[in-house]
Amino acid sequence: MRLLGAGVVAGILVAFIALPGVGSVGLTARDAAHDFQDMDSDLDTAPPPEKTVVYDAQGEQAAVFFDKYRESVTLNKIALILQKAVIGIEDSRFYEHGALDLKGTLRALATNAGSSDTRQGGSTLTQQYVKNLLVENAQTDEEYRKVTAPTVERKIRELRYALTVEETMSKNQILEGYLNIAYFGGGAYGVQAASKRWFSKPADKLTLPEAALLAGITQNPSAYDPNLHPKAARERRDTVLYRMAQLKMITKAEADAAAAKPIKLNEDKPVGGCETSKAPFFCEYVKYEMYLILSDGKYWQMSKERQAEIQNRLKRGGYTIRTTLSMKAQNALDKALRGTVSPTSNKVAAEAMVQPGTGHIKALGSSKRFGAGKGRTTLNLAADNQHGGGVGVSAGSTFKTFTLAAALEEGIPIRTSIHSPNRTVVSGFNDCKGGGFGPWNVANADPAENGPYNLKNGTWLSVNTFYAFLQKRVGLCDAVKMAERFGMKQGTGKPLQQVPSQVLGVNEVDMVHLAAAYAGFAARGKYCEPVAVTEVVAPDGKKLKLPEKKCKQVVEQGVADQVNEILRGVLTRGTAKNIGGIGRPAAGKTGTCEDFHCAAFAGHTPNMAAAVAYWDYRGPWQHKVYGVYGATIPAPIWARSMRGALAGEPAPNFNTPVGDFGDFTNVPDVRGRRLPEAMAALRRAGLEVEVAPRPIPSDRERGTVANTSPGPRAEIEPGGKVIVYLSNGRDRGRPRNENDGFRWPWED
Repeated sequence: MRLLGAGVVAGILVAFIALPGVGSVGLTARDAAHDFQDMDSDLDTAPPPEKTVVYDAQGEQAAVFFDKYRESVTLNKIALILQKAVIGIEDSRFYEHGALDLKGTLRALATNAGSSDTRQGGSTLTQQYVKNLLVENAQTDEEYRKVTAPTVERKIRELRYALTVEETMSKNQILEGYLNIAYFGGGAYGVQAASKRWFSKPADKLTLPEAALLAGITQNPSAYDPNLHPKAARERRDTVLYRMAQLKMITKAEADAAAAKPIKLNEDKPVGGCETSKAPFFCEYVKYEMYLILSDGKYWQMSKERQAEIQNRLKRGGYTIRTTLSMKAQNALDKALRGTVSPTSNKVAAEAMVQPGTGHIKALGSSKRFGAGKGRTTLNLAADNQHGGGVGVSAGSTFKTFTLAAALEEGIPIRTSIHSPNRTVVSGFNDCKGGGFGPWNVANADPAENGPYNLKNGTWLSVNTFYAFLQKRVGLCDAVKMAERFGMKQGTGKPLQQVPSQVLGVNEVDMVHLAAAYAGFAARGKYCEPVAVTEVVAPDGKKLKLPEKKCKQVVEQGVADQVNEILRGVLTRGTAKNIGGIGRPAAGKTGTCEDFHCAAFAGHTPNMAAAVAYWDYRGPWQHKVYGVYGATIPAPIWARSMRGALAGEPAPNFNTPVGDFGDFTNVPDVRGRRLPEAMAALRRAGLEVEVAPRPIPSDRERGTVANTSPGPRAEIEPGGKVIVYLSNGRDRGRPRNENDGFRWPWED
């Protein structure tokens, strides 16, 4: 009978063409009454779209995404005075009628029929709740136009849905739903968001004047915006107050007292997106990671329309996103980057920090600030293309580490000596498919680098020609495959280029993956794919399935231990020795890009890894950074950020390599000593001694040691042979003339 009665009323509505702004399109009274019972009554009453909140690893809010700023709460979290105010002004008989308030509807019909100026609405709170739900559920522009069209057909359909809502939900549930979905102006949807937006307080703390203002806004949020139209907003508030007094919800005295007060706002404007995040570049990484999660990894293969749907799901989904972000590390990273490179400079530095053993990205950013305008960018310069970055930047000699690892894995002794002239031509390279390359001209950055080098000092000094020859011994394919084992790929996502110069870092990569690779060495050969998101929970409490992020032992621990030990020397005896270390065991590798178009540094401790790149923002190949090396700008940024990120954290040491690590002994300086004394000193150092058969001209006293081969303080294998040359005293008292044509035997 209720359904039939509502159908009859539906016919009456059409007959009167009664409601404000509603035309007679599409239905007759008889059609409405006849078809009402056959209309679809299924309505999605799920909670309306919610904001998505991103949390850092410590559980603190890091970012918010929303399309409509909303924060749903239960009815007991909404001040009773606000509930009364809304019911009083919108639907005073709410608890007395069903889906349709026939008395109110007939009153509206009579008023609207008798006046062309005054229009009254007959919609109940239930009908308004239904209308808002239909608007929220509209997925396309066509659906939106249909559910907002000023037609009787739309009103009849809303009534049909309202009847179902009244049969399936309690009055309190309907009221709660309406209060959480209605628009209260200023970009705030729902009473909790509105209360925070206008008064910076939760909805259960509202006073009578505040509640009346919010209840009044909903009729026309633009016209009654207290900022744009304060006079109209106050008049509307007072209308609500005196309607409440009329209904005995408050006394006349309470209404008078509240109406006498001016509107007093304490605004907190809702602002979302990464621009307002405390870690905007990390936020960008998470945003794109969520796009991939919500699209099952297919986001970049989708049409722009489908991508827009995924973006809306993030903003409207009400997800709780837990991340790996450490604000301690992020603040240290930002301070180091912007304290070294001005945000307004054409030069830019970008850095990422990754935790060894987990792949957790702890921080990432750039020297530029996030956003539009001078000194700002929305391009995530430390990330790859799939996470809002560009094509990447050349890694420079930081890539030599992978060839070093391949050489050690293949059993090439650390003390292996390769003559490495300042400039040379190397041939005989083949890629993994067997394709060959022509002769490769390669030169060292420092003209003084000319002589024999081994895996230790060749790495410490970053000798290009040494690594060209080493890569030839290892094999180009094996060197590239080693880099790929540690997750390396181009910033575009494409595989690494298999070219001879890859050992010098010609592939353009992102800092997140470079830091993750070095984190793999820090974790003794266990590489973990970069991770930013650890958990995503939907509003219903269900956890979303995240892409599997794998950790894999990609080289034996002993090989990684050897790599780490050699890279430690870069900071103590090699190209980065001038940065002074970071106050704890650390290892790393400098990188200067080809033709000085960029510079880089990647390094790690056992519990943190980071990678830094520096280049010209306008285009590294067009605008070079002459005079800059990996040790001059990227390495100091790395050191400063690592010191801050790890302050107060444990300082574990690296594992000591086992077996023959290719350690060397320094030859003692025994020049000027008598032979027995010199031989004793050399033997104490564990060296074998051989005395040259004939003395040589020298300014030393006759019979004393003139020199040794290898010379004083030179490195030699433990147990190696040292030849001692005694002086004949002939040149005593005369400085040796370097131009007299004489050469020492060890110089031949």
